[in-house]
Amino acid sequence: MAGALKIKNGTKLKMAFDVPVEDDPVFNMLCTFYKSLDESAFLISIPMVNGKPLEVDDTKKLLIRYGDGKNAMILAGYVDDIVKDGIRRYLKIRRVSEQRQFFQRADERIKVALKVEYLQETWPVNEDGKIEPEEAMTLDVSAGGAALYINRRFDVGEVMELNLPRIGTSEKGKAIDNIVAAVCWMREAPKGSIYRNFVGVQFRFGEADEKKKIQAYLENVKEKYKL
Repeated sequence: MAGALKIKNGTKLKMAFDVPVEDDPVFNMLCTFYKSLDESAFLISIPMVNGKPLEVDDTKKLLIRYGDGKNAMILAGYVDDIVKDGIRRYLKIRRVSEQRQFFQRADERIKVALKVEYLQETWPVNEDGKIEPEEAMTLDVSAGGAALYINRRFDVGEVMELNLPRIGTSEKGKAIDNIVAAVCWMREAPKGSIYRNFVGVQFRFGEADEKKKIQAYLENVKEKYKL
């Protein structure tokens, strides 16, 4: 768990109910940050929904967004209690380990299941002196990043390398190896999944041509699978 939140009293927040991994949360509830209680809990005002205070359900995970643009962050937590302070009432939110940066998607996201490989340079090598990559499955992918089902856990900010498989026989569908990808967020995979974790990564390019190759690759994927 990260340290105490560095959010000022009175900061406006946007809130959403958590959704399945294939969907995007809708931040349609507004509230105000009141204060931190400790490293794992904080108070916010009770948002209004359809003109009425939010009905508390301590089984539903909440996503709370603060900050703007590339500096926006998302916290996850559950309602632990309703706390009265003076004449006002607040939701006590108990944080869970997830905390991730929010990235605006500038590239078209394609929902497609591709078997890809991932690895880190720090992994041990095999008898041939090579690092054995592990298999992953994409949920969606764009020229700027991807959402993947994987088995390993990573910390936000860690970097991995991805290998995209060959798709068809055209030059555009040629496999692309060693794509540098930084972890933006991490979740446990849904129950029943053959993978343990679900991760969002953002691609990092050393040269503009690297992104153009992925864009051409994804155009071929769309054509191949009629997406």
